[in-house]
Amino acid sequence: MKVYLAGPLCTKVERENMEKIDEICKELGLRTFLPHRDCGLWKNMKDTKRIAEGDIKGFEECGLLIANLNGFGISPGTAWEMGYAHAKGIPVIGIKTDKKIDKSIGEMSAIIVGSTKIVNSIPSLKKEIKILIKRFG
Repeated sequence: MKVYLAGPLCTKVERENMEKIDEICKELGLRTFLPHRDCGLWKNMKDTKRIAEGDIKGFEECGLLIANLNGFGISPGTAWEMGYAHAKGIPVIGIKTDKKIDKSIGEMSAIIVGSTKIVNSIPSLKKEIKILIKRFG
C-alpha cells in the first residue's frame, strides 16, 4: 500500500516530524509519498505549478492519507490534501499529539474532526494503520 503523507513543511522541525511518520510507515512495509522529498520545497512562485502537479500525481495508487495536524490550525496544503483524499474515497488518518482535539476544535474545523479518524499518539497511529492494512491489503 502507498501512503500520502500530508502536513506542514515550512520549517525544518515540521519536515523532521513528517519524516518520522514516513519512518513509521516504512517500518510497517508501506511505500510513501512525502511531498518535500518527492516534489521539493517551494522557493518562489515558479515552483507552484511543479509542486501542485507533483502533489496531485503523488495521490496515484495511494490507499491512505496520513495528515499531521499539529500546530495552530491545519496548514492550507494539508487541508486541501485531506479534502482531495476524502473526495477520491481514500481513507484519512489525522495525528494530533500537541493538543487535545476538544481543545483545538476551533483551529481545526468541525467538518474535519467529524469526518476524519484522529489519533493522539504514535502507538495509536500504528494501530490504525495496521487496521487499514488488514482491511485493504
